[in-house]
Amino acid sequence: MNSVNHAARALVAALRAIVGDDGLRTDEQIALLDRGYGADNLAARIMVSPGDTDQLARVVACCAAHGRAMVPHGGLTGLVGGASSREDDVIVSMRRMNRIVAIDTASSTVTVEAGVTLAQLSDALHAAGLDLGIDLASRDSATIGGLIAHNAGGIRAFRHGMMRERVLGIEVVLADGRVYRDLNALTKNNTGYDLKQLFIGSDGTLGIVTRAVLKLTPLQTPAATALLGIENLDAAIELAHRLRTVHHGRLLALEIMWHGYAACVRQAHPELAALGLTDCPLYLIVEVAHDVALDMNAQLEDLLGSALEDGVLTDCVLAHTRAQREKIWLLREDSDAVAHQGAFQLSFDVALPVPELDCYVRALSDALARFDPAIKVFVFGHFLDGNLHIMLAADRELATRHEAIEHLIYERLPALGGSLSAEHGIGVEKKAALRRYGDPQRLALMADLRRLFDARGTLNPGKMIDV
Repeated sequence: MNSVNHAARALVAALRAIVGDDGLRTDEQIALLDRGYGADNLAARIMVSPGDTDQLARVVACCAAHGRAMVPHGGLTGLVGGASSREDDVIVSMRRMNRIVAIDTASSTVTVEAGVTLAQLSDALHAAGLDLGIDLASRDSATIGGLIAHNAGGIRAFRHGMMRERVLGIEVVLADGRVYRDLNALTKNNTGYDLKQLFIGSDGTLGIVTRAVLKLTPLQTPAATALLGIENLDAAIELAHRLRTVHHGRLLALEIMWHGYAACVRQAHPELAALGLTDCPLYLIVEVAHDVALDMNAQLEDLLGSALEDGVLTDCVLAHTRAQREKIWLLREDSDAVAHQGAFQLSFDVALPVPELDCYVRALSDALARFDPAIKVFVFGHFLDGNLHIMLAADRELATRHEAIEHLIYERLPALGGSLSAEHGIGVEKKAALRRYGDPQRLALMADLRRLFDARGTLNPGKMIDV
């Protein structure tokens, strides 16, 4: 490794002694990898991939002894720079810690290593008639450790909560190489501070998650899916009320899209025109689960028919084939289509009380139009938990105006009871905003915690909050 100094060569040799040749990459070997969604994810020149918790603990202790900061890597699907690295950092990839340790059908729990992908886990659980209760578009790449570190939510959070609600036990390697083990699978465990919650949503700044015990739910398979056209948010709220009243326990998804976003994806996928839905200001995707006692297609068709008669719906398309269902979900999940709308993009993830969504989006669209009429605004999200994903595209540089745009996105949230990060975490991108809009006392306590767990700031430096 000719491009690094003697100290770096010594570190590389020490790490290789721990993980072997298969667990170490440097320089060009790193550059050849997929960097995911972050431009700086692969800026570091050393990447280590431990094979188990013991190796990881030794790696962390080794890096600490050499004064090197570490950046944990999962599936690299994060959108706030939580996996970004610097040249002198050491990337700690969890790719080799990808084992499903045990599925306990009696207690409906699973013990899993941090590098397992959501899709990998879901496939194994579904074969046993179980489900994690978490689903999101990046399921094929997102890892369990990353989902825990950023407290991911996704499509079914309104039913089963975020990752915070799914984690029963956890194992974490701390900044000095010590291992904190609390792999308890009990739902009722009242033995003092619930320390695992400190690591969930911490962006990997307090410790590196290695294993977890997760709470499961019975598998519910989709039985009926529909794409709905709606005139306004009040109608969407009324429809959601009807769905939850009639199909409580069977409602799997209720996703919302503003017209601009849906039109953007349709433009990228001409085959979606076959869905034949009328242009509307808002669209909802509704999906309900199979019920052995009911014909759910007929049940959903009856409910939507009544909503059409009452004027709650403008139009609807019920999927009658798997291909139609896939087209409906493609409309929601291909957010990459926004890249076709401008050379520059920005993405935001916020949450508000559901009744405030419409006025917030209207006010934001007006503010952005005044700021720069050339900026295109695309909004979609998880309706029942008020989580909006806001994507902006333009042919003029946006990064240099990021702070001003960010202010327009966030300035109304506190008064509306909203949050500047719903499910993507803080990372690098939202750190300054958290400092500006966060409660000072809360931020002070967070800083105290980080100093307590990692006084030297060696775990994922520069993320969330500085020590």
